[in-house]
Amino acid sequence: MIPDWQLPAGVDRGLWDYLHAADMVAGYDEMMRASALARADVTFCARAFPSPGRLLDIGCGTGRLCAYFAPKGYECVGVDLSDEMLAQARANGPGATFVKANIAEPLPVPDGSFDYGACLFSTLGMVRGAEHRTRVLLNAFRALRPGATFVLHAHNRYYRGLGRKRVWGQWLKSLLAPARAGEITMPQAYGGAPLTLYHYTRRIAERLLDSCGFRVQEVLALGADGEPARGSRAYGWLVRSTRP
Repeated sequence: MIPDWQLPAGVDRGLWDYLHAADMVAGYDEMMRASALARADVTFCARAFPSPGRLLDIGCGTGRLCAYFAPKGYECVGVDLSDEMLAQARANGPGATFVKANIAEPLPVPDGSFDYGACLFSTLGMVRGAEHRTRVLLNAFRALRPGATFVLHAHNRYYRGLGRKRVWGQWLKSLLAPARAGEITMPQAYGGAPLTLYHYTRRIAERLLDSCGFRVQEVLALGADGEPARGSRAYGWLVRSTRP
C-alpha cells in the first residue's frame, strides 16, 4: 500500500482507496447505466459537442463518455489515475485512447489540441484542495483550442438528499467559515477510508470556471432523476463554457 506521504497531488487516502476498489470498478458500469443523472450528462454533452472533433474526458472512469462519442467519429482521449478504471475503459471504448495521469498535474496531451472537453459527475469534487481543483480546470483550459467547449458537472452542497444535518452544516460553514465549506465526507460503500467530495454552489462553480479563463454559456440544474430542478432539489449543475 502506498504511504500517505506518497499520495499524488489532490489525492487523499479515501480517494486512493476508492480508485482502487475492485468491487467498485466491477459494478461501476451498471451503476452508471442505472443513473438517470449519468444519462443526462451524456445527453447534455451530445448537444454541447454537435459535430465530430477531438474530445478530452478528464477523469474518464470506465470511459462511458468516450464509448458514446468514439463510434460517432469523435477522436476521444480519456484520462484517469486508476489502472482498474482504465482497464475497463479500454474494454468499453476500443475506438478511444486512454491515458493514465493525475488530472491535478500537467496532462500528457498537447496544448490547444482539443475541440471539446468534459469533467463529469463527481470527478472535480473528488480532488482534494482548492488549489488542486483549480489546477484541473487550468489543465483543461490549456488542452483546449480557442473557441472550444468545456462541460463541467458540479454537485450542489445544499441538495436535500444529503440530509438535513449536512445541509444545515453547509449553510453555517458558508456563512461563518466559507473557506471550510463544501467538503462533505461520507463512508465508502466499498470499504477503505471515508471519501470526501467537494460540493459547489452555482455561483462558486461559475466563478471558478471564470477565474480559469472560461466563459460560462449555459447552466442546467438537474435533480437526481435527471430532470430539471431548482433550489435544494437540484443534485447539481451541468455547466457549458467556452475557451475564448
